Amino acid sequence: MASDGLPPLIASQLNYLLSHHALDVKVEQMWSGNKYYPGVLDRFTIAIPFCLDVIKWDVIYNAESPMSAPDIIFGPEDESFHPFSAKSPKNCNLLDDWNSRDPTRLMALIQELRNQYVDYQRKRVGDVDDARLNFEISTIVFREGIEMALSSGAEKPDEVKFAVPITDMKIDRMVPGCPWRGPPKMYLQVMYPVGKKHVTAPLAPRLKLVSNSELKAFFSIEDVKLPPWSDGMCMAEYLPHLEESLEKQILEAVSLIDVRRRFIEALVPQFGWPLEADPVHFMISTQFPKQQPALMLQSCQHLSSQGVPVKSSLMTDYPWSPRWETSQMAERICEFLADEALNFKRHCNESQLQH
Repeated sequence: MASDGLPPLIASQLNYLLSHHALDVKVEQMWSGNKYYPGVLDRFTIAIPFCLDVIKWDVIYNAESPMSAPDIIFGPEDESFHPFSAKSPKNCNLLDDWNSRDPTRLMALIQELRNQYVDYQRKRVGDVDDARLNFEISTIVFREGIEMALSSGAEKPDEVKFAVPITDMKIDRMVPGCPWRGPPKMYLQVMYPVGKKHVTAPLAPRLKLVSNSELKAFFSIEDVKLPPWSDGMCMAEYLPHLEESLEKQILEAVSLIDVRRRFIEALVPQFGWPLEADPVHFMISTQFPKQQPALMLQSCQHLSSQGVPVKSSLMTDYPWSPRWETSQMAERICEFLADEALNFKRHCNESQLQH
């Protein structure tokens, strides 16, 4: 477990944070602050998702005083972030009324700090002296869940990043029976270079579509061609075109789930249910049936020099048409493999004789 080596009170708070936070918070490293008992861990670095990236904060407990609230050390790039400088009642209660026996306290603290960090970055972006950015913010600030951040450094030009949630289509409800770990989500990442006063024509932003693993299971965002960004366009104009295009593609991807299911069912009459046979591996992409499955044969009788079953290379050079019925697809694959399996068996036997 991530909390191995921590005192019990600290471990219960960390475990609750990792298992109950709405975002995928991770522990990156753990160490001890006690030179006399270095095996007792009491501090760790957590990576918190923010604006399609992560922010890393050090959580510093004291193993000799586990009842005390932890200190939080923010990243060096956020030295101007001081969430507790203004002693509001809410801020005071989070730390002054710390209850170490309440496993939810660390998560509540991290969530409140993240909320303040969202406001802190939004203010930084709003303070940028760039008319185009100020206009963009005014047109999309109403969208729920949008995050923004100012990225600056000595070795790269300043840049403002936006993470814009794409309209929720309730995709998890479109695919009943799928064991979703969470709702499929998609975001548009928009990266604006901060304008210089001498630049007459502002540069177009860089755009990237990002999704979580749940959506990637049946929809390949790498295959999505984003609509072009016209000169003078703003996000408020661009997003409706993007969402309309994505909605059509997602609906098609959902419909193809049933096509893949019918194809797999059609394979059963062709291949049967043998007790022992050389397995056939089918790699079915989210672009099926436009993209045919890749096939790979595996021997149950021949092993490589490493002691693993011999496998063929991936095969896609066989008769295929996305317009065929699934039963015909399965039949043609079976006909192809009938000959290919003999060749593969002959290859395995000859390889074994050579060794």
